Formats: sequence, C-alpha cells, structure tokens
Amino acid sequence: MRILQINTTVNSGSTGRIAEDIGKVLIAHEHESYIAYGRGNRPSKSKLLKIGTRFGVYWHGLLTLLTDRHGFGSKRATQKLIAEIEKLKPDAIGLHNIHGYYINIEILFNYIAQKNIPIIWTLHDCWAFTGHCTYFDSVSCEKWKTQCGKCPKTNMYPKSIELDNSFKNFNDKKRIFNQVQNLQIVTPSHWLKELVKESYLKHPVTCIHNGIDLNQFRPAKNTDYLREKWQLQNKKIVLGVASIWDERKGLLDFNQLGLLLEDNYTILLIGLTQKQIDKLPENIIGISRTENTKELAIYYSMADVFVNPTYQDNFPTTNIEALACGTPVITYNTGGSPEAIDAETGEIVEKGAIQLLKQAIEYWCENNSEDTSKKCRTRAENLFNKEDRYQEYLSIYEEILK
Repeated sequence: MRILQINTTVNSGSTGRIAEDIGKVLIAHEHESYIAYGRGNRPSKSKLLKIGTRFGVYWHGLLTLLTDRHGFGSKRATQKLIAEIEKLKPDAIGLHNIHGYYINIEILFNYIAQKNIPIIWTLHDCWAFTGHCTYFDSVSCEKWKTQCGKCPKTNMYPKSIELDNSFKNFNDKKRIFNQVQNLQIVTPSHWLKELVKESYLKHPVTCIHNGIDLNQFRPAKNTDYLREKWQLQNKKIVLGVASIWDERKGLLDFNQLGLLLEDNYTILLIGLTQKQIDKLPENIIGISRTENTKELAIYYSMADVFVNPTYQDNFPTTNIEALACGTPVITYNTGGSPEAIDAETGEIVEKGAIQLLKQAIEYWCENNSEDTSKKCRTRAENLFNKEDRYQEYLSIYEEILK
C-alpha cells in the first residue's frame, strides 16, 4: 500500500508523533508511507510533503481572527497539495488534525469525494463536528448536537475577535465532511467515540487508544543526577507535563497546589515558556519544552506521582508515558483522560477540586511502592504499546482497501 497521512506537524507534538509512528508501522510491513504537514517538522522515517508556507499560515490565522472562518483559508496551498496527491496516487489517506491554519477543508474534501479515495480520519479533538471550538465541555455547551450559533468560545482557539460565524461553519462542515463515502473515523478515546455518534458525522467510528514507544518510555535506573541538578534530595516530586501550558491544562491549579503542599513536596512542570517560569511560586520548578524523549522518561521516572489537572482533553499521551515509566497518574475527570488508569495505577479527581487533588497527591506519594511501579508499567505494556495499537491502523487500512 501507498499511504499518505496529513497532519499539522510531523514527528512533533502528540499528533505529529502519532502520525510518525503509524508511518513506521507501515514501513515495517513494507508499505510506502508519506506525511504531508503544515509546519514544525522533525526528522521522519516517512517521505515528507510540505503544505504551504509560513506566510500562508499567518494569513490563514488572520482570516480566522477577523472572520471566524477557520479551515477555509489556504486555498493555494491546498490546490498545490492536491497536485502532489495526483502525482503520488495514494491507495488511502490518513487524516489527523486538519485545523491549524494550513489547509482548506472544502477544497480537500471536494477532491477526496470526487476521486472516492479511502480515508481514515483520526479525530484528536471535537473540531470536526462543531462550528468553532475544539472542545466544548469546559463551558458545558451542547449546541453541537443540533446547531451551533452564538458561540461562547469565539475568543478561544481558533480565536476570532470580530465575527461569530459558528452557525455557517457548522452547516458548511456538516455538508463538506459527510459528502465523502469511503471514510472511517478513529478516536483515541471511548469518550470521543460516543460524542461522534451523537454528532452530525455519519461515518463508522472505532476507538484505538494512542500508543507509545515502550523502549523509550521505561523506568530509568538512575535519576540521582536530576535530583541533584534541581536540589530535590529528600523531596516528594509532583510532575506535570504539557506541550502548551494554559488554564485549560491546569496551570492555575498547580499554582494553588504550590501554596497548599508541605515543604517536603516540590512541583516540577515541563513545557513552560520563560515568561510562565518567571511567574511561578517558589516551590514550583519550571522547565521549558523538550523533544528529548530519553530525558523526559527520566523525569517521569524520578517523579513520585504524575498529575494531569486538565480541563479539556481527548486522550493525553502524557498519562500513558508516565505509566510506562512506572509512575502513578492522578487526573481530572476530563474527556478520555481517565481511560488510561485503573484503581491500582492512579486516581480520578473531579475538575477543580483542589483539596481532593492535594489529598490524592499525598496518598499516592506516601503509598507509591515498587509494586505500584510494576503495575503501572504492566498496564502500559498490556494496553498502550504502540506496536499493538498502530497495528490496528494497518488492519483498518487493509480492510478499507478491500
């Protein structure tokens, strides 16, 4: 098979790494793998196609900001992509995040429908079936079930400062996405799968949990040098990791925790900007974003507990990365985040319940044992091995081409 995947990034961030790992599985089974991306590429095993330019991304962003028509810019970039697809003639296309200021959904889907190309579309959020937002649970909005309009989140990504076009976007996307016949939707969580069933999308949907490289993410034998580097000897370490930290990811909740936890606890947050680091309380250590998975695995291994106070999410890979390194996970009851753990490998806390979050941290830090670490690792091995999970994608490609 010759498979083309399309995503905002390649081998960078969670969706970029997922596309990269699916490509590796395809290549390992002697198929051809191509990835078309908008920005932020890193070295890849797949053959790469660049979509558009940096200026085009900025222009699409400006269009969104002024008109709230995200996904309807980048016309020239998408036409050039279609010309490349015509040359490539893939047997099937794997879509991931097609929002991100780099592609025109109407031009792309009209072409796909005309050519009847088989599509596997992995939804990493809810944008495909709303008139604007990527997540709506933070404002308890259910307009997406019937008709979006008067959107309460136009000031959030993809941000608009002038207009609210959520009504038109909703109807246009409903028409555009449902015109393709040979399309299979994949969701990384059962939570999102159930939402898709309630939406206007009329395609078959299945759940495949994200997988990770268990050789890269594994319990590290020596973490002493990092403890010495950050002066964390005799400290209970509470770890948080995100590619972008904001209120949605629970940064303010960590700040509150920093004021509540005793002096023998230290919070370590990875992925912050320098501006955010400068504003942290004294007992929170901030580290900028890293693409070094080996170093990240050492931080996971060093932590007594991994905490993910996310307010809106699908199926965070950080949860399963922590488990693979033998670290229990405490997460808010958000989206598919709780699906990563069970009662022996972590705890679920209701959103914003800071005191309960504090109590959960204290419990797991005090009761984290070698047995707990083994159970975390075993759960990751049994459920989140990328070789197993992305083999399921290969099976879907083979089935849809039949």
